[in-house]
Parts: sequence; C-alpha cells; structure tokens
Amino acid sequence: MQRILEALNKNAERWALLVFYVMLVVTMFVEVLRREIMSYSSIWGEEIVRYSFIYLAWIGAAAAVRERGHIRIDVILEYVGPRVKAALYIFGDLVMFGVALVALYWSFETVLVSAKFGSVTHGLRISQVWFLSAVPIGFALVIFRLVQSFIRDVNDLRHGRPVFEGDKLFD
Repeated sequence: MQRILEALNKNAERWALLVFYVMLVVTMFVEVLRREIMSYSSIWGEEIVRYSFIYLAWIGAAAAVRERGHIRIDVILEYVGPRVKAALYIFGDLVMFGVALVALYWSFETVLVSAKFGSVTHGLRISQVWFLSAVPIGFALVIFRLVQSFIRDVNDLRHGRPVFEGDKLFD
C-alpha cells in the first residue's frame, strides 16, 4: 500500500495530464479531419477540447507547485543565506495557500450553483458540474501540494538541509 501511495504522490498529476492531453490532441485531430474531409464538425468535439484544456491547466498548476516550477522572481534568493531562503519559500507558500483557500471556496460555490439549477453543456448535454469541478479540484490539489511543500521546507530548515528549489528554467 505504501508503494502505491508513493507512486501516486510522484506521478498522479503526470498521468492525469497525459490523459487530458491525449484526449485533447486526439479529439482536435479528429475534428480537423472531419472539418476538412467531410466539411462537418461537431459541437461536442469543441467542448471536449475546451474542457480538457481547462483540466490540463488546473492539474498542471498543482504539478508546478509540487515541483516548485511555478513562476517566481528569484533574484533576491541568490543573495540570502539558506535559512532566509527557506523562510521566503515558506512565506510564499503560505500566501499562495491563503489565496488557494479563498479561490477553492468561491469556485466550489460556482459548482454548487450549477448543480442546484441543473445546467448542462450545449453539445454534450451532460451536467456542467463535471467541467466546472476542474477549478476546485485544481485548487484542492494545489492546497495538498502546498501542505506537502510546507512540511518539506520546515523539515529541511529544522535539519539544516538546503531548501528544495525545484528546477530552474534558465541558469
């Protein structure tokens, strides 16, 4: 069981991103062929691509938090010691945690309103709750990854290890 949880912790977002990306690309490819060859396209294809992209964005945000791959200005971090650097990362995670909690609350409110009134998508004719849930699911994953990051940073700070900085885009 422990190995399964570790594998999920390491790869859950990657697999979800792969599924939604493949769904997006295959559906878009089929729709382009249908439009060019048969001069016909469907509204459901556009919806699948749109909602797959939305899920990609929110799950990708959680993956970026996990890897510390989100956008940040790290010029200051080059000139401070390891303890100050850890404190700055912890402070940034706490601020992001507060924003994510507020956003989770309000995005969940939107899902509840949609469920209450039974709104459906135009092409697929299924409940819009499934697609509006991408935002609260994404923020819940972000919060989960922020808690993990916070625990990792506090443990690194406590044991005198350098704080996890993630991969840098430009070095």
